[in-house]
Amino acid sequence: MSVKIRKAVEDDSDKIWTLMKELAIFEKYIDSFAIAPKIVREGGFRKNPPDFYCIVAEDNNKIAGMLVYYFLPYTAQNRPAIYMKELYVDKAYRRQKIGEQLMNALKAEAQRNNCKQIKWTVAPWNEAGIKFYERLGANENRDWLNFEWNINEEKNINGIYYNKKSNTKRH
Repeated sequence: MSVKIRKAVEDDSDKIWTLMKELAIFEKYIDSFAIAPKIVREGGFRKNPPDFYCIVAEDNNKIAGMLVYYFLPYTAQNRPAIYMKELYVDKAYRRQKIGEQLMNALKAEAQRNNCKQIKWTVAPWNEAGIKFYERLGANENRDWLNFEWNINEEKNINGIYYNKKSNTKRH
């Protein structure tokens, strides 16, 4: 096996989408997974600037792993950062250091672009992922909490959330 790490190209869109879907299953958000191959193609390769960038691990025309990221152009240090959105290696290719090779390619991309940091989140139940990132030398940032604001929901005075799109409510 000779795995090649490279930047993704438009022809990889369907294969990238397949890995994104596998990641959604693994991370337990498949019920809300709304990405389609066309979205990958349009957002990642036909739009300028693209919505995301992607590095892949290729083995004989098969995409064995992918890493999706985007740039955060302004930080307090007046240097850009990279946000890694997704890292996934196909089950058949795990334990072969492909994840490490993808992360090292991302590190090189960060250095080429004068980035100060690479940031990402990991599910607290993903102990293997946490150990992997720690082995790379990454540290958990405990200074900040992650927040989400679901903009299609509005809270009324009684504390009930209404989804404005579907006109449904939850407590």
